[in-house]
Amino acid sequence: MRMTPIESKITAISKPVAKDLGLELICVKILGNEDGQTVQIMAENTTTKSLDVNDCAKLSRAISTVMDVEDPIKGKYKLEISSPGIDRPLVKPSDFESYAGLEAKLETQMPTETGQKRFRGIIKGINKDNNVLLDTDQGEIEIPFAALSKAKLVLTDELIKATANS
Repeated sequence: MRMTPIESKITAISKPVAKDLGLELICVKILGNEDGQTVQIMAENTTTKSLDVNDCAKLSRAISTVMDVEDPIKGKYKLEISSPGIDRPLVKPSDFESYAGLEAKLETQMPTETGQKRFRGIIKGINKDNNVLLDTDQGEIEIPFAALSKAKLVLTDELIKATANS
C-alpha cells in the first residue's frame, strides 16, 4: 500500500518499538491537516492477533517517547493506538494469503483497464507476480498489489466464524 513520506517515517520508527513489545505494527495513517493531525497506529499481538488495553497503553507510551525524540511531525498531533479490528485493513501481500476465502473490498489508485477502481469479492490469494486474486460477480480478476490504495476485510458471518476459531 502506498504511504505518504511521513507515514513511512513514522512506520520506520514505530515498527521496532512495537516488535520489542511483542506486537506487530499493521499500519500508520495520518489524518487531518497541520492545524490538528491525528496519527493512527494499528497494531496487534503476534500471538493472539488482538490488542488489549494494556498493550495499547504500553505501545502508546513507547511510541510517544520515540516520536518526541524523532519529532517527525511539525506542530500539534494526537496519537491513537488501536487494534486493526475484525474487518481489518489488508496491507501486506501475505495478508491476501492469510485471509483467503474471506470477502474483501479493494480500491486501486487509478482505474483499471475496465475503468473500475473499486472491487468487492472473495480473496483467492496472491500469485507469484504479486497480483491479488479476487473472485467477484464478474469472475476471477487479478489486481496488482502495487496498484492498491485501500483494501480491507468485509464484516460477514464467515469472517466472524473464522476469527472466532483462531
